[in-house]
Amino acid sequence: MLRISRLTDYATVILAALARSPTPQMTAAALAARTRIASPTVSKLLKQLHRAGLVASTRGLHGGYQLARSADDISAAAILDALEGPLALTECSSQRGRCDIESQCRVSRAWQSVNSAIRRSLQDVTLAQLAGLESEPSRLPILERELKVIGARSRSVP
Repeated sequence: MLRISRLTDYATVILAALARSPTPQMTAAALAARTRIASPTVSKLLKQLHRAGLVASTRGLHGGYQLARSADDISAAAILDALEGPLALTECSSQRGRCDIESQCRVSRAWQSVNSAIRRSLQDVTLAQLAGLESEPSRLPILERELKVIGARSRSVP
């Protein structure tokens, strides 16, 4: 099953809380209270998000965390990359030469196409959409269209 980790889910919740916050920055403790995620987990995730350049931090009495850029400029793909690394459905989806049967494999190109379609769709979904800041729910027409093409191609190949 294709599924994001619980920590990635929590990181998205934290980022969404920052995006919806009426104040420019929030402390880790305030984020833990608002999201109901354990404080050590929030701190750990904020460090990862900071290293990835998704949040900025300010030290001191009036310090805290804030988004490093607008919620419209942070994609779901960037969040996944920060927590889980690049999307790879199969060994050959992200890098060639990682699979022993790659030279005679007949399905790798289809999986690579699926991987690319999902990646592009994740890049099209913004943190603003994930946080519910946009009134229109996000649709993924590119992914739907590309998966139909891939399905049609795979049915025509013997």
